[in-house]
Amino acid sequence: MFSEANVTLLTNIIQNDLLDAIGETLVMTFLPTLFAFIIGMPLGIILVTGEERGIRPLPKLLMRIINVIINLLRSVPFLILLVVVLPLSRLIVGTSVGTKAIIVPLTIAAFPFVARLVETSIREIDHGVIEAAQAMGASPMQIVWKVLIPEAKPSLLSNLVTALITIFGYGAMSGILGGGGIGALAINYGYYRTKYLVMYFMVILLIILVQIFQSVGNVIIRRSDKRIR
Repeated sequence: MFSEANVTLLTNIIQNDLLDAIGETLVMTFLPTLFAFIIGMPLGIILVTGEERGIRPLPKLLMRIINVIINLLRSVPFLILLVVVLPLSRLIVGTSVGTKAIIVPLTIAAFPFVARLVETSIREIDHGVIEAAQAMGASPMQIVWKVLIPEAKPSLLSNLVTALITIFGYGAMSGILGGGGIGALAINYGYYRTKYLVMYFMVILLIILVQIFQSVGNVIIRRSDKRIR
């Protein structure tokens, strides 16, 4: 594994390809996370506020449809969803290979997961706080923006980190089907060419990045949680 040829290959990859791969990995992580929260956060809030005893009940049929869509998308394994959605990527971004193409299936895979995480965070809020806001005459939208989201902020940030790391893992797996980033280097140079030194190096780098994400996320969560000040 530590032969001169393997070490030379790894050195060349580090010098020529690694920086671009890290950039692609970050793009495939942060953009889909952002898009997933733009779609999933309103859905998660609706799942709580729109139920029969919520602050703004919605038709049962609509709520059932939202739940079914979220459950269906969550039940499909990511690699299968990736294969199914890649034609949509070609339609939207003009290609089914590379970093841009993978952003679409990553977003579709992540937003149902985010919706359930947001739903869980909102349900953790003490109902008495909501009742107090209603008693003061707050509208449903005011309750959402001034009560639900601020009260759930630490939990939402914690779930944001969870979603970020999950999407990071999905992005690494996408290298199997033409995605870019560190995962692609690990698969194309390490696994397919049986250059295990390259593969192990990339795996270790992925682990380090996850630890960085988690550590930074923990700091932000602690600073935002008024209960531990």
